[in-house]
Amino acid sequence: MGVIARYRQHLPVGPATPDVDLGEGSTPLVPSQNIGRALGLKHLYFKYEGLNPTGSFKDRGMVVAVARALEGGSRVLMCASTGNTSASMAAYAARTGLRAIVVVPSGEIALNKLSQALMYGAKVVALKGNFDFALQTVRELTSHHQVALMNSVNPDRIEGQKTAAFEIVDELGDAPDYLVLPVGNAGNITAYWKGFREYHAAGRVSRLPRMVGAQAEGAAPIVTGTPVTNPKTVASAIRIGNPASWEGATSARDESGGMIAAVTDTEILAAQIRLASSEGLFAEPASAAPLALLFRLVRDRKIERDSTTVVVLTGSGLKDPDAALKNVEPPIELDGDARTLAKVLKL
Repeated sequence: MGVIARYRQHLPVGPATPDVDLGEGSTPLVPSQNIGRALGLKHLYFKYEGLNPTGSFKDRGMVVAVARALEGGSRVLMCASTGNTSASMAAYAARTGLRAIVVVPSGEIALNKLSQALMYGAKVVALKGNFDFALQTVRELTSHHQVALMNSVNPDRIEGQKTAAFEIVDELGDAPDYLVLPVGNAGNITAYWKGFREYHAAGRVSRLPRMVGAQAEGAAPIVTGTPVTNPKTVASAIRIGNPASWEGATSARDESGGMIAAVTDTEILAAQIRLASSEGLFAEPASAAPLALLFRLVRDRKIERDSTTVVVLTGSGLKDPDAALKNVEPPIELDGDARTLAKVLKL
């Protein structure tokens, strides 16, 4: 059951909205087995969004946006993307028989993500410049042509993405004390905060969480308060210098009493490896940014040890494995038999 069927009463859909469903949502909330204990946190969970159909949280918002676009008579969908949005839009376009056009910043997209969009049949254009220029170009084009804009500036995307907050509450029985997640274009932190507030207004939670966002040091416009002309980070999914949902992110931060801070690429990659080797969860670099920030907050005693904390892992590590593979031990090359293998492995 997808998010529209599961949370229809909380979404801007009606009887005329087409049923669109790839089985998105209902991703696991995984209790930490080892990292939480090492940090002294009693209640640490990982919301593993990498198990959505195209491998990232984007599917939640995309299914609603595509359904609404169909309802409005659209036949062509378009987005600018660093990878995950393009994969998701192209998949749902293929599912519903729509034409998909993807604009990516040339040389700035992980090959695995690009291959998804291509396999789903999208027309992909690599535009010289960064993501922010690509989004500006797409917004201009869609304002003059009969093409539906599918980036997170589309409010239906935010509506769908807020369902992850609903799922966390439905499983925990209440909102967590802290929700820690990566911040790139900032639609997701905006969506989670909207979801928690709606559940609170409906009496489904007794409290609201503090929203804690992690940006990469080389792409931290919200942290510095200034757009970044040439954002740089190994975490391609959050390599964005001028977030479209900037105001929504700062509202979530300020209204919740939370924070948005930056972490280095070194911290991100170390957190990615630790997450995989300690918890069996392989997430892309952007997803490791909030865990890297959590390590620092615990060290600085800014997170209470008995709090309930949820770290959002926004995308699968298979989306962008190249960076991780540069920091792990390579396979052993061996010419020999079982005895030789046992000797090398010191068995």
